[in-house]
Amino acid sequence: MKNIFYTLTFLIGFSPVYSQNNFEYWQQRVDYTMDVKIDVNTFNYGGTQKLVYTNNSPDDLNRVFYHLFYNAFQPGSEMDVRSMTIADADPRVGDRINNLEKEDYGFLNVIRLTQNGTPIEYAVAGTVLEVQLNTPIKSGDSAVFEMIFAGKVPPVIRRAGKNSQEGVALSMAQWYPKMAEYDFEGWHADPYISREFHGVWGDFDVKLTLDKDYTVGGTGYLQNPNEIGHGYGVKETKNKSDVLTWHFVAPNVHDFTWAADPSFVHDTLQVPNGPLLHFLYKKSLKREYKKRWKDLQRPTSEIMQYYSNTVGKYPYEQYSVIQGGDGGMEYGMCTLITGERSFESLVGVTAHEIGHTWFQFLMASNESKHPWLDEGFAEYTCTFIENTIFGVEPAEPLKRHYDRYYSLVKSGKEQPMSTHADRFAYNAAYGISTYSKGALVLAQLRYIIGKENLEKTLKKYFKDWSFKHPTPNDFIRCAEKTSGLELEWFLTDWTQTTNTIDYGVKSADDSEGKTVITLERIGLMPMPVEVQVLLKDGSTKDYYVPLQMMRGEKPLLNSDVLLKDWAWAHPEYRFTIDLDLSKIDTITIDVNKETADINKKNNQLKVL
Repeated sequence: MKNIFYTLTFLIGFSPVYSQNNFEYWQQRVDYTMDVKIDVNTFNYGGTQKLVYTNNSPDDLNRVFYHLFYNAFQPGSEMDVRSMTIADADPRVGDRINNLEKEDYGFLNVIRLTQNGTPIEYAVAGTVLEVQLNTPIKSGDSAVFEMIFAGKVPPVIRRAGKNSQEGVALSMAQWYPKMAEYDFEGWHADPYISREFHGVWGDFDVKLTLDKDYTVGGTGYLQNPNEIGHGYGVKETKNKSDVLTWHFVAPNVHDFTWAADPSFVHDTLQVPNGPLLHFLYKKSLKREYKKRWKDLQRPTSEIMQYYSNTVGKYPYEQYSVIQGGDGGMEYGMCTLITGERSFESLVGVTAHEIGHTWFQFLMASNESKHPWLDEGFAEYTCTFIENTIFGVEPAEPLKRHYDRYYSLVKSGKEQPMSTHADRFAYNAAYGISTYSKGALVLAQLRYIIGKENLEKTLKKYFKDWSFKHPTPNDFIRCAEKTSGLELEWFLTDWTQTTNTIDYGVKSADDSEGKTVITLERIGLMPMPVEVQVLLKDGSTKDYYVPLQMMRGEKPLLNSDVLLKDWAWAHPEYRFTIDLDLSKIDTITIDVNKETADINKKNNQLKVL
């Protein structure tokens, strides 16, 4: 089974497609073997890493870069300084790094590094290791890097660390020296300033040795369950040692995360035609919280099935929901979430983080450059699965996201969604742009191309780009191929500018027993327009005005009247309907409130 799975994922990862620049697609590959020991009393850890790096690029590489994320958790780090100087600091960080006692500083030190057995020169620049190669890695060749490294686990300040506020001992995310991504844009050796990540696809073989009382969960398949116990196949083991070595293998992933605690409860649930779910949470939780973790398990199975059916089948054999971290964060085959929540919040965060299994983990976009491409898509899709689970059918399911976007526009603090995640002037602006305006990417696209075409687009996106690194343009090309429409204008205006949608009904005039309706475009953002005419007898007439630059229109209902194209540069658009003005009650643009029109007051005209 494992060998078949490995072959399939390898083939999926390297099937020929074309990227946003229409060059034949390529991606680098890494294969990690790590053997690490963790002292649960001092929270020091260290060990060895062997990394086989395969250069599939057309370039010869003279240097490589590693991420050393835990170096961010020291006073004076870029994360510390940014948190102290940004106008609205994240309260999870604030001045906490600056106030750390020295014994709590986090760090990740490389003690020795070789390339193909020969020592090489390297330098540490904050959270990045700069490595000058002895010999270039030529295009198509591989190199073996062997490393001895040591680290110190900081308190949980942002996502990872020791002794969380809920008492979880180890939340080990971004804990090892991680090779940076190199792609058609070059190296992505971004410093860690508390935002997002990017990683290289490959296989992980990881051994973790720590106190025998600790239960571990995370990325990968446990290889030695009979030696381990702890709910992984057997109730007890005959191992008399004070420590246990947990051996995990994770095929074709771009990260490896784990968490551990001596009081973890470990439950499992099999998803029908899907993975085995693992739930790890502290037995010391209050009774109501433990009940919620039990009650969470069936909805989690439903969430996995929903995404497999609506986007693409989950390809791995396990997934873990683990209490840990400082909120909710997605990782390979697992998520870390805080556990002391209402049931609705527990389900909501789980749905969002599992959504990231598809949007960023399997379709591994660059979160630092395009955070909306995963956060927004996860937020959009999880909204509908949450409503299904809770049996709620609101008239406007995404109203919260529309409202948050409108508030950002009014604030004057909006920056384009194409802004690098670390370059937003305000944390609040980052959050709204990435999550809410990001969710509205799919909402607006649904309005433009139609619900069925959007559903087909998500499936095509998964089919074409799972186990790869898609860009925003790769996604929009999937939408174009599915719908037959030209959509570059939408991607440009909505994600690369702060242009807004604002259309209005300007006037309705009598013309020899007919009515001439004048619409106006006030905002710079183009959109097709739907117009509903409500007659005084209660009946309605629906009209659709295509946007000329779309070069087509979405599938329409038989009752819709298709009008001539509106060329964007014209600020006004007139059309005549064969109805007497005296019979008309109101004329409304976007009666279903599907567009992110920033001024609804001019969307309706009452005929007097």
